[in-house]
Amino acid sequence: MKEKRDFSEFLSELIVLADEVALFSKNPEIDIEDAFTEFAMLVEKFAPIFNDLRDKCTIIDKPAIRKSLESLMNELTRAKALIRSSSLKERNKRIEDIAHDLGRSLGMLLVASLEVSIDFREKIGTLQKQLMNARFGGNMSPTSSSISRFVNEAKEGGEIEEEIIDVTSDDVLLQLKNGDAEEFAVALLRLKKFIRGGKLDSGLINVEAAVSILFNRPFSSKAGNRLTIIQLLRSIAMRNDEMKEKMTNIELLSAVVKSLTRDTEERREAVGLLLELSALPAVRRKIGRIQGCIVMLVSILNGVDPVSSRDAAKLLDILSNNTQNALLMAEAGYFGPLVQYLNKGCDMTKILMATTLSRLVLTDHSKLTLGQDGAIEPLVRMFNSGKLESKLSALNALQNLSSLTENVRRLIGTGIVGSLLQLLFSVTSVLMTLREPASAILARIAESETVLVNLGVAQQILSLLNLSSPVIQGHLLEALNSIASLPCASKERRKMKEKGALQLILPLLKETKMKIRSKALNLLYTLSEDLTDESTAHFDETHLFYIVNIVLSSTSDSEKAAAVGILSNLPVSDKKVTDALKRANLLPILVSIMDLGTGSNSPAKSILMESIAGIAIRFTSSSDKKLQLLSAKHGVIALLVKLLSSGSAITKLKAATALGQLSQNSPSLRRSRKSRWLCVAPSVDAYCEVHDGYCFVSSTFCLIKAGAVSPLIQILEDKDWEAVEAALNALSTLLQDEIWEGGANCIAKLSGVQAIVNVLEAGDVKVQEKALWMLERIFRVEEHRMKYGELAQVVLIEMAQRSDSTLKSTVAKVLAVLELLLVQSSYF
Repeated sequence: MKEKRDFSEFLSELIVLADEVALFSKNPEIDIEDAFTEFAMLVEKFAPIFNDLRDKCTIIDKPAIRKSLESLMNELTRAKALIRSSSLKERNKRIEDIAHDLGRSLGMLLVASLEVSIDFREKIGTLQKQLMNARFGGNMSPTSSSISRFVNEAKEGGEIEEEIIDVTSDDVLLQLKNGDAEEFAVALLRLKKFIRGGKLDSGLINVEAAVSILFNRPFSSKAGNRLTIIQLLRSIAMRNDEMKEKMTNIELLSAVVKSLTRDTEERREAVGLLLELSALPAVRRKIGRIQGCIVMLVSILNGVDPVSSRDAAKLLDILSNNTQNALLMAEAGYFGPLVQYLNKGCDMTKILMATTLSRLVLTDHSKLTLGQDGAIEPLVRMFNSGKLESKLSALNALQNLSSLTENVRRLIGTGIVGSLLQLLFSVTSVLMTLREPASAILARIAESETVLVNLGVAQQILSLLNLSSPVIQGHLLEALNSIASLPCASKERRKMKEKGALQLILPLLKETKMKIRSKALNLLYTLSEDLTDESTAHFDETHLFYIVNIVLSSTSDSEKAAAVGILSNLPVSDKKVTDALKRANLLPILVSIMDLGTGSNSPAKSILMESIAGIAIRFTSSSDKKLQLLSAKHGVIALLVKLLSSGSAITKLKAATALGQLSQNSPSLRRSRKSRWLCVAPSVDAYCEVHDGYCFVSSTFCLIKAGAVSPLIQILEDKDWEAVEAALNALSTLLQDEIWEGGANCIAKLSGVQAIVNVLEAGDVKVQEKALWMLERIFRVEEHRMKYGELAQVVLIEMAQRSDSTLKSTVAKVLAVLELLLVQSSYF
């Protein structure tokens, strides 16, 4: 057909043509034989089929169906011409050939009509068989008709089912080469069936031609075709070693590798094909070079499909005989071959593997895997006994692995610490390049408590500090800080200070290299946690000024935190330090830092807040009112109140302690209402009922005017008893002898009495003792006795029966105030 006609119209023409052929075949006016009568009976069955197709024309009009119908029209036209021909020579044979050709065309229609009902396809299939089996007598040579079988391809449940057409292998190859997508799919199934039937082994199939054709049009096909192609190639490769040689084409191998990324079944067959072909050296060389191949094989190895995983493991094992492939596997996260080469390879191969390992960006999981697979031990052996290049590559690899705690333990177990120290003490110029990675590894090892098993390590590192380059110095400072920070390292810290650690580290505060200065600060902060008066002497005014300047100028929270932490840890009793910090103008610097915000929850910010609160204790000593006035002038009180609500438990403890020290002097600093020396009468708001006078935050340090009472009461609900004790101590300053009644009223007004009673139930002895002392004074006020006495008496009676003997007399006093017990009771 030269022009594309309407499908329904086309089918109508076919019906007319089929009827004409049937009619002419039975025409009594024409001298015909029985063969034509039989042929007419077969052709009559076409019209119902075409009628059914016309009814379904809206859903099945597609190129493959049109092509098969065009083929049927051509054959029916040939039949019509033959019947009307005056020459009857070999008409039986020729009509038989036409019947067979009609059968083949009908077979094409059957394959193309997968969407129609099974009943309809069975009708087509029955007629197709009859046409293919038609025999009308006469001389027939064995080659006059192809030996055929009918192919019925039905898509049911997503799979193609094969019934069949018998065609020659040459027909199949031709269809593979030239057929469209539908014909190609059928030809693949036929070839697959031939191979299963043993025709491959019997030589009935031109295997080389089949492989060549599959090469030329394989993986542009649909998924189902791709799978069949790979299965066919795999079957051929398994049965014919000679054909494997024909499959070393890099384009084919690349296409197979792409199938490693597809669905489970295709991936499984692709791995199997590559494994089968890997018997050839040429294939092994090429596979490793195909981009993404080894990465995908490693992924499949770790996948859930056991068959694919097993074959991938075998293939990777074969490919790992090439060192370059082993390196690619390591990059993909499969380290077995690399570790094997580290253990058993030649020196140059070991160096290659170690160098690669040092350059890989490894996840913690990969580092753990390498440690478990045994990579550390051979690397340590390379370092201990290898030549310079071997030592360097091994150390760099170990440095990469040593960031994981589990690997550090393995390193220590190899006894490498002594070898590292020996190297660091070495003055041999040829070994100098090894010192940097060695010091980095030592810094990592120092983070483990087990390093303390190696006695004297800290002292040895300390002696190296001033003999090293900046990079090595930085690593050694890290190592010393890690050792000094260990929970069980108090003895090590003392020994370090005895060996002159402070004298060595303090000059580094002037270091222009920020990393060195920062690490020196961190180490000083750690060593300052348990300073003695003797150690404090090393912090002269110059060093203190350096530290304050770092607080002022540094842009790093961690540096600020370490610097303020050092100042906070200096003994509060050392007046020289206090005077130096006053001259350095430290207080306004600290207040300005906190004014920038306390919202961050970083560890450095937390340490900074704790340390600032600690320094506030130095500047709020109750024995030095001038110092307290200086603190108040710079806004320290407002800062401390803020820290009560926003800091950690330690920050709250220190802030409450500082506020308590300030509040102790409030009664003596208040201005009496009756004073004649007031030039200007204070405002009504300045009057304080607790202190019975005029109070100002900046001059009398009044907790009430500072708004500190509520946050202090809130701390009583915490579970950190040291902070609770500090809060009680601060609140108790409101219950001093001359102001106790006003203080009791203030605490009760802000719901503090119940909070104090609750503390009795869960607090430790010191906390309970302070709480009882406060309740005894609060309950002297009848109003508070009446309101809270019943609540308290249950707890007090239980304490009287079970509490520590040192508290019983205090409990008795409170019960007596509540009039539940005589003051002189012999019960206690």
